Amino acid sequence: MANFALTAVGMVNALGDNLHDIRARLFAGDLGRMSPLTLKVGGSEVLVGAVHEDLPRFPPELEAFTCRNNRLSLCAYQQIQAEVARVRACYGANRVGVVMGSSTAGLDASEQAFALWYRDGKLPDGCDVHLKHEMGGVSKAIAQLAGVTGPAYTVSTACSSSAKVFASAAGLLASGFCDAVITGGVDVLCHIPLNGFNALASLCEGHSLPMSRNRTGLNIGEGAALFVMTREQPEHGVFLRGVGESCDAYHMSAPHPEGVGAEAAMRAALAQAGTAPEAVHYLNLHGTGTPLNDAMESKAVARVFDQIPCSSTKPLIGHGLGMAGAMEVGFCYLALTAAGEAVPLPPHLWDGAVDERLPVLPLTQPGDCLTVDGPVRMMSNSFAFGGNNCSVLIERR
Repeated sequence: MANFALTAVGMVNALGDNLHDIRARLFAGDLGRMSPLTLKVGGSEVLVGAVHEDLPRFPPELEAFTCRNNRLSLCAYQQIQAEVARVRACYGANRVGVVMGSSTAGLDASEQAFALWYRDGKLPDGCDVHLKHEMGGVSKAIAQLAGVTGPAYTVSTACSSSAKVFASAAGLLASGFCDAVITGGVDVLCHIPLNGFNALASLCEGHSLPMSRNRTGLNIGEGAALFVMTREQPEHGVFLRGVGESCDAYHMSAPHPEGVGAEAAMRAALAQAGTAPEAVHYLNLHGTGTPLNDAMESKAVARVFDQIPCSSTKPLIGHGLGMAGAMEVGFCYLALTAAGEAVPLPPHLWDGAVDERLPVLPLTQPGDCLTVDGPVRMMSNSFAFGGNNCSVLIERR
């Protein structure tokens, strides 16, 4: 049974570069932060969840890590650095690990570098593939920023990457390798995945419409979300309670049509937490807005839960690919740590057009709140290409 404290979170996405703005715009259902982008192939315009705020820069001694992906991570890291300093001082630098999730990593830097090479026959000055472009670069960057020397690595399983980091980080804590882990995810907007999803006919021109009969595809976004997870057991706080993982082994890019793997992941998270489905109070749907994903997920959710309040937050910030899992667990964290007795729920924003072919789920509306005596539990789903599924369950007590 997992029972690890999540003692701090830092986030940056289309809703803002700090928790105050993100929290306010999330629960208000602010769709106005999405922005247009023209695709390189075909020239059509789509909405994306870009971060428009100025991002912090690395200190001179770490300038070699500078790329947009790592700067997004730096923005989230700066929000948790006081807690990182505390656990490093408490346990020692070698007892603090780093586990990051990413799908694109520094691919935008690669696109820019190879465009220059194609044009001028040379790569840009300071082009370091290992620090700026490949998956492990961001974990190295966070470890050096934090001054920690425990295990540091990146998980990359497409859109479930930064959900699966919670299982990996929990493993480091449970096994005794670490006393604290900096964990989360990051992905950056870049042209290759955008045009790739367009080639799969998976992008929509306007806002995505998860669970609607009018849904045609997804929006893509960027951002970073970082947590500090420890073995500490404070009386009150937010805790990781369960992570469920599964693989459909059905198709490289399409999910099992009945959601068999999605159901298995949710049930595995519940089993690890020792929690009954009716004891979970909110579900953050993977909810991409694609026809196949929403169909299978609604079927799986209906089999596992009886009328659980749920929503997809992707219309607000886009689908963050490898960072989506951690970001959406972060949204649950913001709900659980909101001031006051009532727990606000992220709203499900759509056109209200029910798809009669799917099970009807109790989708949240702006202003919906929970009032619960005792622990409050929330689950977040992430389902990736290759049928790689992960569900994360957290609890406030």
